[in-house]
Amino acid sequence: MPSKRILIVANTGKAGVTEQIERLRPWLAERAEVVAVVDGQIGEGDAAVAADLCVVFGGDGTLLAAARRIAPAGIPMVGVNMGKLGFLAEYNVEHLRRHLDDILAGKVAPAERMMLRVSLPGDDGEDFTSLAANDVAVTAGPPFRMAELSVAQDGADIATYLGDGVVVATPTGSTGYNLSAGGPILEPTLEAMTITPIAAHSLSMRPIVVGADSLVRITATRVNPGTTLCVDGQVSAPLKEGQALEIRRADCVARVIPRPGRRFFDTLRSKLQWGQSPHHT
Repeated sequence: MPSKRILIVANTGKAGVTEQIERLRPWLAERAEVVAVVDGQIGEGDAAVAADLCVVFGGDGTLLAAARRIAPAGIPMVGVNMGKLGFLAEYNVEHLRRHLDDILAGKVAPAERMMLRVSLPGDDGEDFTSLAANDVAVTAGPPFRMAELSVAQDGADIATYLGDGVVVATPTGSTGYNLSAGGPILEPTLEAMTITPIAAHSLSMRPIVVGADSLVRITATRVNPGTTLCVDGQVSAPLKEGQALEIRRADCVARVIPRPGRRFFDTLRSKLQWGQSPHHT
């Protein structure tokens, strides 16, 4: 009987995912006990599943959802890309077959990725709290007038942002929404947060990087009826005028198994064409 235990998280809405898992089950069973196969978003109770490894079949979004649920349990994750980009989910099925034995033997160490925790006190006593693996964003929303958001670090004012919102990202999330909004790329094992305005109504409002142990507070000074707090692009809550949300380093990390022989800047070049010279015709 294999001594290692594997939890499988699968986005079965993606074509070919269910069939691929079924093809791999006999091969996996020779190496580890598959303790559960969870469809897409992991429920609260599943985080307590005792496992030595979580294999995530899907795309980057599936990996982010899994990270928010199982990071407190300290279970390392392998992302098998069955989607389009595969920036965080570095493995394909061939890579998994090639490296799983070494992963289970502890020969491939997981990288610890910083996570955030966001909290928003509710008017009705129902507080919104969530872990974030990538980012916490406040978006202006309909009717799409500029929002006014006051941002502070450890109680000291940073700026009041006028525009379409603001993104606070982990180093892992720096290549996501943060990058699209003009924020900096951070090497993913750093411990820091980026604060990036979205379409700021001033050229002086530039992205900044603050320490990982900062407490970032965002107060909704003037917002729209549709202004929304969004976590990892997946979990959301309405943000009303006068409300304030707090973002800080989480007390857990996402443990992601890197693909052997592949560096972060290799991924940037291959997936985002970063640092490449223009093509002349």
